[in-house]
Amino acid sequence: MKKNVTKRKTKTAAKPKKAAVIKKKKIVKVKVKSKQPKVKVKKAKVVKPKKAVKIKKAVKALKTAPKAKPVPKKKFKRSGKTRYTAAELQLFKEILTDERRAILESAKANMKSLVDDESGDYVGENLTYSTHMAEQGTDEMEREKNYMFVQRDEKYLGYIQEALTRIDQGTYGLCIDCIDDPKYLCETCPLIPKERLELVPITQHCIECKNIRG
Repeated sequence: MKKNVTKRKTKTAAKPKKAAVIKKKKIVKVKVKSKQPKVKVKKAKVVKPKKAVKIKKAVKALKTAPKAKPVPKKKFKRSGKTRYTAAELQLFKEILTDERRAILESAKANMKSLVDDESGDYVGENLTYSTHMAEQGTDEMEREKNYMFVQRDEKYLGYIQEALTRIDQGTYGLCIDCIDDPKYLCETCPLIPKERLELVPITQHCIECKNIRG
């Protein structure tokens, strides 16, 4: 006998309906890097009340503090010598004479570069225009420089002559600020120290009085 083979129908799961897939558009954000460096802003520190009071007291103490008094300059006793001796004046005269000789030689050399010995005209006045302009400018600068040196030498010669006159009068070496009212800022007051006169023979002030004058 034929067996009735019953095919069991297996229940299959119902296929889900295809859901509508919505593709979201991705928005891409592009960050633009700025070339300027980032500035870090520091947060202000909060000062505690107690600390603020201490700061105020410190500032007040600084304002009310007495100012430091200038240190008074040391004063020397009167030396008793009010004139340089004849031998010392003769030594200073020799120094001034040598100084005048050197200045005269310098002034003559500068005058030769400015004035022609034969014609007596200033050098460079009769130059032709064929000379380059740059060379003319250089020559002009040299003439101005030499003229300035000549004026300086003439002024210094006047100071030397005044110093020689004071030697003849016997008043050379006296500080003009200490003749009537000695300040005793030097050991030799009212005389200018010998070392200073040897370095600056035309001076009429001791170094301390010169510094006070500025």
